Amino acid sequence: MKYVLFYESPEDLDLDAIREHYADHRATWARYQENGTLVAIGPFSDPREGAMSVFTTKDAAEEFATSDPFVRNGLVAHWYIKEWDEALLGQL
Repeated sequence: MKYVLFYESPEDLDLDAIREHYADHRATWARYQENGTLVAIGPFSDPREGAMSVFTTKDAAEEFATSDPFVRNGLVAHWYIKEWDEALLGQL
């Protein structure tokens, strides 16, 4: 089981503010990547449509969301987590 964290962007997303807080956002995600709980992360092709991340535990996804500078600085309108039952090809 994996846990997918979805970010919804505010309607008035400030792309300059994203650039301003990006280094801190990246440092935050690097900690989760280093401890092995972050599998993948990134915005959708249009950042105004939000972003998603995949974590190995729900606790890690929740901790990330509450500590992420993007969330703390209003660059995320809403976030939520869904359990994902990963199915790898060849294992079906």
